[in-house]
Amino acid sequence: MKKILIIGCGLLGSSLLRAIQKKKLAKKIFIYEKSKLNIKKIKKLKLPGIIVNKLKEGVINSDLIIFCTPMSEYKNLILKINNFVLPKTLITDIGSAKIESTKIIKKYLKKGIHWTQGHPIAGSEVSGPEQGKVNMFLDRWCILIKEKNTNKSHLNILNKFWKKLGSKVVVMTSEKHDKIFSITSHLPHLIAYNLVKTAQDFEKYQSYDFIKFSAGGLRDFTRIAASNEIMWRDIFFNNKTNISKAIDLFVKNLSAFKKDINLKSNKLILKKLVQTKKVRKKIIRLKQDIDKPDFGRS
Repeated sequence: MKKILIIGCGLLGSSLLRAIQKKKLAKKIFIYEKSKLNIKKIKKLKLPGIIVNKLKEGVINSDLIIFCTPMSEYKNLILKINNFVLPKTLITDIGSAKIESTKIIKKYLKKGIHWTQGHPIAGSEVSGPEQGKVNMFLDRWCILIKEKNTNKSHLNILNKFWKKLGSKVVVMTSEKHDKIFSITSHLPHLIAYNLVKTAQDFEKYQSYDFIKFSAGGLRDFTRIAASNEIMWRDIFFNNKTNISKAIDLFVKNLSAFKKDINLKSNKLILKKLVQTKKVRKKIIRLKQDIDKPDFGRS
């Protein structure tokens, strides 16, 4: 890629910016960012890249366009770039839900233009260009979406692109992607938001100032629940069918736990607790986390 346009330069957009610059994957990097505050931060941080005031300037001069915005902005951005994007231009994104965004892309993107969706499994509860990291994608999975009309050449280019950034790439359909991440990512975040709300409600109704006594469990959930609210609203809405099914399964299992506790079903409870510990061991074995107490905190 000679020239790359990053649309949206928050946590992941700025991390891409840093990584692309370090790996020398582009001669020029353009940045389109609508937030004036983020633009000030980008300039203050002296991040690499040319900030463009008009989207057209970045689009007509780029070989690769990467959408790093909340998914709710896709439609308006697509309608804006349709007038000047070229068939040779490769478009991709980093969105966390794919079925609904696929529908938006198919409906609004100009015919003859190819968009190959992507999803790097990286990020944090913090946001903004000041939080970006050059090694954000190192040894992380990156999912590339392949549909019937996917441009194979563009898919291969993106495969190489993400591997050069240090990611492990896997290709799958949008349906498979959204089912997997409804359980591994979307439901856990929803549970975190709900648990923290429950703690707030409990404190309000009981008039106890108990959050200052938060143990590790609640503390770790609050970290997840501190994630960007716009991004997660979009994820919940865009993957609502799969998330609803995941919620139903969660509620079913939670009710079973409640029943076992009330009946003091010793064998059933112990069996469940032992079985679930195996997941943590598997995550460690697959090198998705480190084998240190308290998540490696010092």
